[in-house]
Amino acid sequence: MARLALEPGGPHGRYAGRVTQPPPATAHPGLFISFEGGDGVGKTTQIRILADLLAAAGVDHILTREPGGTDLGLEIRRLLLHGGHVAPRAEALLYAADRAHHIATRVRPALERGAVVLADRYLDSSVAYQGAARALGPDEVRNLSLWATESLLPDLTILLDGDPDLAERRANGRGTKDRLEQEGDAFRTALRQQFLTLAAAEPERFVVIDADRPVDQVADDVIEAAATAVRRHGVRHERGGAHQGVLVGLEAFVEAAARRGAGQPANRPEARS
Repeated sequence: MARLALEPGGPHGRYAGRVTQPPPATAHPGLFISFEGGDGVGKTTQIRILADLLAAAGVDHILTREPGGTDLGLEIRRLLLHGGHVAPRAEALLYAADRAHHIATRVRPALERGAVVLADRYLDSSVAYQGAARALGPDEVRNLSLWATESLLPDLTILLDGDPDLAERRANGRGTKDRLEQEGDAFRTALRQQFLTLAAAEPERFVVIDADRPVDQVADDVIEAAATAVRRHGVRHERGGAHQGVLVGLEAFVEAAARRGAGQPANRPEARS
């Protein structure tokens, strides 16, 4: 089962820094879901499974990633992950630049039209990687990203939590490692701990899922978390309103998720006369 967001003050402690509450972002008809966790925990696989279910339900959605979700982002990704040494503060600023452009040109337009956005990493990765593991200060790095994105936070953040050694073995099977994947055991352990403390600090946004299990078991919990977020999100839309199509699509996804959980085909049933 999903390990739901940890209670603040639990065994993993609190967020290492002040959780600044941004001014509420403009409400959007779409749904923003980010996936977080260390390398090798299975984010790409789980995003694809969830995307396939959304497609089967006829839900407008996009898949994206950070860094690299735009043409500019691809250039920044190359510099960050496949280039030479980058000073820690420069690294944080480059990630923020990628995020600002990504949100303005790809994510926010999709949310405004009512799409579901599935993002492989978002600002929590910067807080964990640059803020904690790079010792730049989680609060400062978070505030930088909030400024860059005009305070846009995901409606749901799914943290795939896995043993760093197991994740490392999975990552090794992918071939050549990027610059961050080459970091040592101490870095990966600190990274996992920071993700867990971030989840403890914002239990209303995070769902923590045990990623050390078989793919299908993890997917069941991911889909359950997404369906719960969709139900919560659906109250924003009135029937017959401007975003009626969005509501219908989200309801179809919830039905498809329920059929999958019951072991039935997830495809939408044919319309009946």
